[in-house]
Amino acid sequence: MKRELIEPFFATLKASNPSPQSELEYTTVFELLAAVLLSAQATDVSVNKATRQLFPVANTPQAILALGLQGLEGYIKTIGLFRSKARHLMETCRILVERHGGEVPRTREALEALPGVGRKTANVVLNVAFGEPTMAVDTHIFRVSNRTGLAPGKTPLAVELALMRRVPPEYAVDSHHWLILHGRYVCLARKPQCHRCAVAAYCDFTPKTAG
Repeated sequence: MKRELIEPFFATLKASNPSPQSELEYTTVFELLAAVLLSAQATDVSVNKATRQLFPVANTPQAILALGLQGLEGYIKTIGLFRSKARHLMETCRILVERHGGEVPRTREALEALPGVGRKTANVVLNVAFGEPTMAVDTHIFRVSNRTGLAPGKTPLAVELALMRRVPPEYAVDSHHWLILHGRYVCLARKPQCHRCAVAAYCDFTPKTAG
């Protein structure tokens, strides 16, 4: 994608969705961290279904520790890989209590030191909770960035770094949401919906699909 097309590409996405939000349901920074940790290789819909039961009972590190591992597993067993995720979340809660006073840290290094929290999860928390212009490259962002020519790369990290260079600063904080939602609902993996895509004119993908 030519550099001069990037600004109108994002301006168009912004016009259609001025205040994009995460589709994960949460009310606190810790709930967001827990939801993102649980969402690896799972849908937001499945995570929300589980956390609607979990969070009213336990939505702090201390409360989840009090549930115990088996208690936690009972709430999240409908999510893929729930056993390993339960272990990671329990250990993360223990570290938050012991090292961070029960609060979610605001630095990438401290976040990535938590079990089950990789670079992508840390980027989501930094972006959504703390408003930092980070880019959490999931399968949707990876696909959209390569297919459109916005930020081609062979790995998620390569795409992330390319996006950080190419996304105009005024769109940086919300760009991660726009790209995810675009990939989830329009620029689909099997067949992109070019005929109803608002940014098709700026995209390198050819041939465009018909309706």
